Amino acid sequence: TEPPQDGFKAIVFNHGYVPPADYRTTERYSAYVDYLAWSGFVVLKIDYRGHGDSQGQPTGSYFSPGYTIDSIAALKSLQTLDIIDPKGIGMWGHSMAGNLVLRAMLIEPDIKAGVIWAGAVYSYDDFVKYGIDDNTYRPPENLETQEASGRRRRSREIFDTYGRPDSQVDYWKAVSLTENIEFLNSPLQIHHARNDEVVSIGYSYDLTAVLQENGKEYEFYNYEGGGHNLNSPYFDQAMLRTVEFFQNKLESE
Repeated sequence: TEPPQDGFKAIVFNHGYVPPADYRTTERYSAYVDYLAWSGFVVLKIDYRGHGDSQGQPTGSYFSPGYTIDSIAALKSLQTLDIIDPKGIGMWGHSMAGNLVLRAMLIEPDIKAGVIWAGAVYSYDDFVKYGIDDNTYRPPENLETQEASGRRRRSREIFDTYGRPDSQVDYWKAVSLTENIEFLNSPLQIHHARNDEVVSIGYSYDLTAVLQENGKEYEFYNYEGGGHNLNSPYFDQAMLRTVEFFQNKLESE
């Protein structure tokens, strides 16, 4: 297929938590990537540091900027390609990557639109309130590998220095994404199932309240079912909304 005159629109695809030792680039998320690609987007599903064949050590997302740096680097790489519209790149993220996508959008103005499915940890008060029922924060004992113990050590060092998450503490206020929402200048679309047993939909309710209070452009869709992955019969509707959002928001200026 010949690229459009301005180049293809592109999406940096950020996966949720998968134990790095078990991660394979082409496993999981294939239905999501295929749907976006068949809709005309160039999709770059990245391997975070320490995942697949990527170099480095896994860091997690909630207490380290590492994966956000990886995602922004992927966007910058796409912008160097002649077939890509450098002003038409968005980001998609699931679960743990909801934190990543919002963080990246606060930093990088070249992200023209973001879509988050079942995202978590936009403020650390929410993290304390809702918790999270996956291994992104507290790996199970049978994952006491170098990467798991390394991530625990990093978070423990932060807790030892600044205490547990508390928005009344200057450090936690400074690093909270919602406390810095003024820097969000691109539209955001959020999807979440009310029966999500991994990441509470409360995260999305609280984020949209902050977006509303600050006059930010966003769309929010909540679903009766579908669970953490928005499985069928909700998947197709959520993907269609995702595609239409990217098509509308990534139009050339």
